[in-house]
Amino acid sequence: MRISLNWLRELVEIKLSPEELAQTLTMAGFEVEEIEDRQTWAKGVVVGKVLERQPHPNADKLSVCQVDIGASETLNIVCGAPNVKAGIYVPVATTGTYLPNIDLKIKPAKLRGVPSQGMICSLKELGLPSDVDGIHIFPQENLPLGSDVRPLLGLDDVILDVTATANRADALCMVGIAREVAALTGGKLSIPQPETTSVSKGASNLKLKVADTQACPAYIGTVVAQLKIAPSPDWLQQRLRAAGVRPINNVVDITNYVLWEWGQPLHAFDKDRLQSVAGGEGLTVGVRFATAGESLKTLDGVTRKLSSQNLLITANNTPVALAGVMGGEETEVYDGTHSIVLEAALFDSVAIRRSARSVGLRSEASGRYERGVNRAELEIACNRALSLMSELAGGVIVQQEIADTRPDPSTWSRSISLRLHRVNEVLGPVDLGEDTGEITAADVERILSALGCNLISTGEQTWTVTVPPYRYRDLEREIDLIEELARLYGYDNFCDTLPEKSEAGYLPVDQELIRNLRAFLRAEGLTEVLHYSLVKPGDDRQIVLSNPLFGEYSALRTDLISGLIDAFQYNLEQGNGSLNGFDMGRIFWQEEDGLQETDAIAGIMGGDISLGKWSKGGREQPMTWFDGKGILESVFHGLHLKVEYQPDCRDQRLHPGRTASLWVGGNRLGIFGQLHPQLRQDRGLPDSVYVFQLDVNVLLDALDQDEILIPTFVAYSTYPASDRDIAFYAPVNVSVADIEKSIHKAAKGLLESVELFDEYRGENVPPGQRSLAFRLVYRGSDRTLTDTEVEPVHNQVREALVEKFGVSLRS
Repeated sequence: MRISLNWLRELVEIKLSPEELAQTLTMAGFEVEEIEDRQTWAKGVVVGKVLERQPHPNADKLSVCQVDIGASETLNIVCGAPNVKAGIYVPVATTGTYLPNIDLKIKPAKLRGVPSQGMICSLKELGLPSDVDGIHIFPQENLPLGSDVRPLLGLDDVILDVTATANRADALCMVGIAREVAALTGGKLSIPQPETTSVSKGASNLKLKVADTQACPAYIGTVVAQLKIAPSPDWLQQRLRAAGVRPINNVVDITNYVLWEWGQPLHAFDKDRLQSVAGGEGLTVGVRFATAGESLKTLDGVTRKLSSQNLLITANNTPVALAGVMGGEETEVYDGTHSIVLEAALFDSVAIRRSARSVGLRSEASGRYERGVNRAELEIACNRALSLMSELAGGVIVQQEIADTRPDPSTWSRSISLRLHRVNEVLGPVDLGEDTGEITAADVERILSALGCNLISTGEQTWTVTVPPYRYRDLEREIDLIEELARLYGYDNFCDTLPEKSEAGYLPVDQELIRNLRAFLRAEGLTEVLHYSLVKPGDDRQIVLSNPLFGEYSALRTDLISGLIDAFQYNLEQGNGSLNGFDMGRIFWQEEDGLQETDAIAGIMGGDISLGKWSKGGREQPMTWFDGKGILESVFHGLHLKVEYQPDCRDQRLHPGRTASLWVGGNRLGIFGQLHPQLRQDRGLPDSVYVFQLDVNVLLDALDQDEILIPTFVAYSTYPASDRDIAFYAPVNVSVADIEKSIHKAAKGLLESVELFDEYRGENVPPGQRSLAFRLVYRGSDRTLTDTEVEPVHNQVREALVEKFGVSLRS
C-alpha cells in the first residue's frame, strides 16, 4: 500500500523523518519496501509565465518563448509543445536543474541556432501521469512567479510503499496506518469524523432485497441526485495519484478516496442506467448468488460467465455487479450521470474470495473484503463519501435504504484476560542498558491503550482487555495481546538469550535409526518413493474425509503396499521396467475403540536385479523368494536385528504359500511375501514380485537396546573351528527357523554358527517331507576342540531333532 506522508500528517502528528518513520514501521511488522521521495522530481522547477511566443526562424514545430520567472528575470526558451502560448503559467526547469524521471540535466543550449536558457516542462517529464500532449498549464491565475511548483503539483511529498501482513486488514487504509503510527510514536490522532447526512425528501423508488444475509450482513443503498460530474479538485487527484489510483471523475474518485482513507469499498451505480437494466417502474437492488448460465460484463470490458460461487448485486434480479469485486459496465457512472445509487456494504470474506477466484479477478475492493472489512465503521465511510459528494459534486441525498442483520454492536469487540507474569514468561527479559528487567504493568497499560484497547484491572497484575472493533479479527487470545506488546515495545529491546557454551548437535535416537534403515534399503538397490496419504475409498477399515477435495482422494490409506503395487504397475506401463523401491509414511485405520494411526515402511521388489545379461544368454532371471528375503535379511543384519519368519496367509493380496509374518522379540514386526497370482494376472505384473511392510514403532522398540545401539566388542577366537554336516528328512510343515532354534539350544556354548546349505523335494524323498542339510560350526574361545568334545554335543543335536520333530537322519 502506498502511503502519502502529506496525507498521513493530516491524520496523525508525525515528528520523525521519512527514513525514521520507515524504520519504525518496518520494525513493527509493516515492511516499507520503498521510499519514493517526490521532492527530488522537480527540485529547481519554478512557476513561470509565458510573456511572448514567436515561431522559430529555422524550424516549423518549434517556438521561441519569453518566460518570466520572477526577480526581474526573463528567460529565452525554445519549446516544441503545440499548446504553448502567451499568457499562461507553466513549470520551468531552470539551468542546472536535474530531472531524474527523464535523466536530464538542464544546460544552456542552442536549438537550430537560437539560444535556450531552460525548459518548459510537461507532467510526464516531472514523473506525473498526464493525458495532455504538451506542456502543463496551471489552471490557477496570478501565481507568484519563481515560486516552487512542487506544492502545486503534489510533489512536495514522500511516498512509503508499506506491506501489511495478512492478519492486519485494518492497516489497508490511511486511518489504519495513522492509528498504528500514533501507537508507535505517541503522535496525536486527527481522524475526520463526518456528521450523519440528512436525507432530503425527493422522488425515489429504491428498495433492497438481500437473499443471503450471511454473505451480506449489511447493505446501505443511498440515492444521490442533482450531481454534476466533473474532474476532481487538484488535492483529491494528487492524493489518488500518490496512492497509485488514476483519477476518473469526482463521483468515482470520492469512492476510491474513501476506500483508501477508511478501507471500506464503495460503489456508485448510475441510477438511470440501473433503472433501464431493471425495467419497469420500481427499482429493487438485491444481493444473491448467481445461477448457472448467467453472465456479466464488468468495468474492465470483459464478459464473464458466472457460477453459483459468484455473489451478485442485481437490479430487479438482473445482475449489475460482482459483489465486493467489480461493478458492471452497463451501470457505470459517466459524464452524463446526474443521479446515482451509492452502495456501502459488508460482504463475507469467504464468499468474496471464492467469487473473485472463480472468475480470475482481483481488485482493491476484493482484497479488502477477503481480509475482512471493519463492520463498525460502515456508516462512517458511507457518510464520509456522501458529505464529499455534497461538497464536491453538489449532490442531494433523496433516499437511503438499509438492510442490516449485523449482531448487536456490543458484540463487535471482545474481552481477553491478560496476565503480566505470562507476558514476561513468553517474552523474557528486556534490555535496560547496563541492566536487564521485565515489562511492567505501566508498559502494558500504555501500549495497549495506545492501540485503542480498554483495560480494566481484575487483580494484581491482571487485566480484562476490551479489543476495539477494528482489531476484532486480529486480537482473539491472550497470546495475540502479548505479540502486540512485543511489537510495540520493540523486538530489538529484548535481550538475546544464548547458550553458555556451544555444543555439538545430534539427532534423536529414533531419527538416527530411521536414517540408518533408509540407508540400508538404498544400499540394497531400493529407491525411495513418496505417495499421497489420500486414496480412493472402498475398505471398511478406512477413515473417510467429510470434506474431500476430490472423490479419488477422499479416504486415508490403511497400508503402503497398495500404493507401491500401483507404482510398480505404472512403471511397467511406462516402459521403465520393474520398480525396486520403498516408501515410508503414516497409515490410518479405524477400530471399535476409535481411530488409529502409526508409521510404517514398505517395499516392493521384482524382475531381474542383475546388471548384465551376457552371462545368462540375454534371458531374464526372475527374482526368487529367497532373493527377496535375502534383501530383507541384509537390512536386518546391518541393523543387528534377529527376525523370525512364520508362515502367514491372512493378506488376500499375497500368495498363501509364499508369505511370512515377521516377528522380533515376540512382537509382530510386519509381513513379507509374493503377490498373489490372480492379482499379478489382473494387473499385468511379472510372476516374481515381492512386497514387505514393517511397523516402524515395533522396529524402533526392538532397536532401542544398549547392545544394538552400543555394540560390545567380542574378541575373535584364535583357535580353529570344527564343522559337522547333518542331513535328514523333515516334515514340510516344520520350519527351518524352529529347527535352527533347537540346534542352538542342544549345542549350547560350543556351537558358533548354523547354515542351511541344501533343500530337496522330489524323487526318493518320502511324501510330505523334504530333505534338509545343515552345516554346524563348532569353535572354542580358549582351546582347539577335539573330536571327543565335539561328537557328544553333535549327537545331542541329532537326538534333539529326532525327539522334537521326528526327523529321519541321513547322516
